[in-house]
Amino acid sequence: MRIPSLQSSFFFASIVSLSLAVAATSANAQPSHGLSMHGEPAVPAGFTHLPYANPDAPKGGEIVYGVRGTFDSLNPFIVKSATTSARGIWDSAYGHTVLESLLFRSRDEGFTLYGLLAETVETDEDRTFIEFQLRPEAKFSDGKPVRPEDVIFTMNLLTEKGRPTYARRMDKVAKLERVEPNGVRFTFNEKADRELPLLMGMIPIFPENATDAETFDQTTLTPPVGSGPYLVSEVKPNERIVYTKRDDYWGKDLAVKQGFDNFDTIRIEYFRDQNSLFEAFKKGIFDIYPEGNPTKWATNYNFPAVNDGRVNQVVFEPDRPLPMLGIVFNQRREMFQNKNVRKALADVLDFEALNKNLYSGIYSRAASFWQNSELSALGVPASDAEKALLEPFMDEMDPAVMDGTYKPRVHDGSGLDRTVLRDVLQALQAEGYQLRDRKLIGPDGQQMKFAMLMVSADQERIALAYQKSLARLGIELELQTVDSAQFQKRRTGFDYDVVMASFSASLSPGAEQVWRWSTKAADIEGTFAFAGVKSPAVDAMIDALLAARTREEFVTAVRAYDRALISQFALVPLYNLPGERVAVWNKLAWPETTPLYGYRTPTWWLRSE
Repeated sequence: MRIPSLQSSFFFASIVSLSLAVAATSANAQPSHGLSMHGEPAVPAGFTHLPYANPDAPKGGEIVYGVRGTFDSLNPFIVKSATTSARGIWDSAYGHTVLESLLFRSRDEGFTLYGLLAETVETDEDRTFIEFQLRPEAKFSDGKPVRPEDVIFTMNLLTEKGRPTYARRMDKVAKLERVEPNGVRFTFNEKADRELPLLMGMIPIFPENATDAETFDQTTLTPPVGSGPYLVSEVKPNERIVYTKRDDYWGKDLAVKQGFDNFDTIRIEYFRDQNSLFEAFKKGIFDIYPEGNPTKWATNYNFPAVNDGRVNQVVFEPDRPLPMLGIVFNQRREMFQNKNVRKALADVLDFEALNKNLYSGIYSRAASFWQNSELSALGVPASDAEKALLEPFMDEMDPAVMDGTYKPRVHDGSGLDRTVLRDVLQALQAEGYQLRDRKLIGPDGQQMKFAMLMVSADQERIALAYQKSLARLGIELELQTVDSAQFQKRRTGFDYDVVMASFSASLSPGAEQVWRWSTKAADIEGTFAFAGVKSPAVDAMIDALLAARTREEFVTAVRAYDRALISQFALVPLYNLPGERVAVWNKLAWPETTPLYGYRTPTWWLRSE
């Protein structure tokens, strides 16, 4: 039965045209095999495979992943199940197994996309529009061709029923129409930025005839119909999900697919907690265990399978910025709306003692949101161009951040640095807090106290160290450890005082920053705006990086943005560590080249016996 179209119910439906007429094309626009955020794609037209994939990789066998948590849905595109949906259907780590997008992102370039469902992509210098011409051979798993009407249906569907990010993107579209011979064109309005055309190329495409639009916003265990290389073959909620490779996958001969999708079966097993996850890996229940704790990397891998060579400890060295891990202050709470208070509370953490006592001094301190790259402002005085961008917002900027001398407060490593504690107390007293009977009393007459939401023993260890330092100042930190499902629910709903979060860093930050740090995202549940920042400086720098045309303009804008973010003191910076540490059962093999953004298991294969 055909599913009714959603177009009549959407706010922008009146401007969506299914006309076969082709809109006027700018003189400088030409169809291309790919599109890059800045400059030209690194791989020329006619390429045979991406440089980080092995086109001769053997096919067959099974790869098994292990994850902590549960799942109750197969729809990761809606708010209701955004964090409780099964991994793998549309997955940045495990691949887009079931659904595909118009363009395919290369993980060896800052932000470059190549044709997937779309054979060509076309835009003008000002990026006022983007046009995709679909491959005539592209088909969904039910045998139906991927049509322009499916693309339009998808955009309507996700705008009305999907996560808020999709509606925000479509709010910048003035017109969406079918164009001959087999394409769609997005014409953008004045709200659009230069990244938007690329983002439109990365949206998953659903078949109109096989997608229930009326119930799309509900959790479901019915597998979606997609055009991807795998089908969902087994679903056991909270236990496992299995994907089986399609024999009739339409795109197996595409250049962007050479060396990918090498396994016949992808199995993802779920475990209640981190300890059971690791024990299962040791027994060979699943194949890959990313290890984020260097102390455990050095001490926990002495089990038999490592000792006899059946498990290898591998360190991959991608050339990308380091992520920012921190304890985030929820600025929706009144006590954290004062930046000076946040800065003082960030200074309390004795990172030196934490690093020495828990991690054998292995970690370095996180300090920038793009650390270890040219995009970082750390240790670099603001350029004249950066100062020009930030000049209207200097009241928000920390002077040390502007002159390049900023770094997180250094303690003596004793766990009781009286100099730091004295300075913190003086800073809090300046904001109306007073120490009485060993309790820090706020302007409201109540003791300063807040709770930290946690989900793992590793987080508890950090929280305990922070709790001890805070207690010396008369501040009470309550520790709240919950299970994975409750943690995700509360974090998605911003129901916490402070929470630990990691913010990934890319060489091409863009619209995802809106959903982390902008004023518009601060009050929208389901986004990654964990801190609830509302800063004119941050908003303006996001606009600047999205508007940048040249690489020089882009680097300037991101550095200025980094300064604006650091100056918010929105979190307590924790630690980072170069390299990706992964324990792997030796049945698996991978390409010699590690791409810019790190290892990609969709390019791995089963080692020959």
